Amino acid sequence: MDFHQKEKIISQFRLLTLDEDPSIQHNAVVALGHLVEHSEELAMIVVKKDILGQLIKSIPSQDQHYKKAAAFVLRAVANHSPELSQAVVDCGGLDALGISLKDPEVKEAAALAPGNIAQQDAMPAQAVVDADAVSLPFSLNTSELVWEEVNMDTIALLVQMIHSPDAKVKRQVLSTLIQITKHSVELAEMVIAADIFSEVMVCLQDPDEYVKKDVITLMWEVVRHNAEFAQRFVNCGGLAEVVDYLDKSHGSMRIPGIMVLGCVASHGENLAMAVILSKGLHQLAICLSEEDNEHIKGATVWSIGQIGHHTPEHAKAVATEGLLPKVLLFYTGASSLEKSLKNILLKCTHLPSLEPLLNNAPSNILNHVLGQFSKVLPHDSEARQEFVISGGLSKVQEMEAEPGSALWKQINAIKSCFQEKILYYFPFIFHCQNNSLINYSKECNLTKNKS
Repeated sequence: MDFHQKEKIISQFRLLTLDEDPSIQHNAVVALGHLVEHSEELAMIVVKKDILGQLIKSIPSQDQHYKKAAAFVLRAVANHSPELSQAVVDCGGLDALGISLKDPEVKEAAALAPGNIAQQDAMPAQAVVDADAVSLPFSLNTSELVWEEVNMDTIALLVQMIHSPDAKVKRQVLSTLIQITKHSVELAEMVIAADIFSEVMVCLQDPDEYVKKDVITLMWEVVRHNAEFAQRFVNCGGLAEVVDYLDKSHGSMRIPGIMVLGCVASHGENLAMAVILSKGLHQLAICLSEEDNEHIKGATVWSIGQIGHHTPEHAKAVATEGLLPKVLLFYTGASSLEKSLKNILLKCTHLPSLEPLLNNAPSNILNHVLGQFSKVLPHDSEARQEFVISGGLSKVQEMEAEPGSALWKQINAIKSCFQEKILYYFPFIFHCQNNSLINYSKECNLTKNKS
């Protein structure tokens, strides 16, 4: 149909929503909701023809069935774009939803809409807070202090709804808080100020898996903003809760928890060490081993990279967890994953953990691995001895690289650590567990004449 035909049909629905028969009104609003959900163009017509405003004005005087249907229309309109979301706000939709939230029979349907409004843009998200989902009085002429108090009360009341016995209500309230929190530091600050961490952590004991996932997702949206928020999260014991959640969940449910650990670690070496000490790194190792989905593995590798890139101590923790070969196994050449692995390698000075990578690392990764050997070996005689005994030197000697390339330079740099002292080595032969013989050299403190 062309635009004018659609306008005519929507105009007919306007008349039906004003019919004397309540059942016709209800069915017309439900049908209108489905049409609007299907088409952004139809949603714009509903706004243009002021049908949205008419529905909102009639909500206080209607029964619960009409209120549910009207909330469905508001969600459908707001879900299309920031402009339409703002149109719902401008028509007074949030005030009408606040009225519906007070009705136990309508609360679930009404609780869905603020999340759809808030997710589109920071301005509608701020409006969700400002207008108050439970119809708190609010005046544009109030002072700055009163403005802050009203907003804090709004968030506090949303937090109270988390404790509803209805899992669906919990999920929708959490979803609304998630959408509010994600848009800006200021909105997240208001959510934190309502003691959100201690309030929502109780919900991690909820039998509903999606309630628990939404709690962890809310934590993720908070901690990703800055180090201060991440530190508050750590101080209230959040890391232990996330590690426990990851231990008990599987599949895509793990992604928010994995991202929480990575985001916390990304904000600084102390926070990254807190993740390690909370056994978060060990739990990430378990996730990497158990999960087959590439998206989950990718998120896990990213988080491991955020932990290991700070200092040699952090990189050693990753290496001794046996994660380097696993990360390399998942390496596909993707730039983000290469960066994660590269950042860990550039800090790792624990050579025994790097040696397994000499066998099958691609040249661009092998270059970083050899670079760490060339940094450590010239200054550590014990490391040189172990490198010879373990067969690492033999592997390097067998490597081939294009003359003048970065890899070729790294190979020669390692060889040079031993060439000058070649007369100070002598061969030993001993039996391995499989009774085969291996040759190795051992550095001695003997003079040239004595050797």
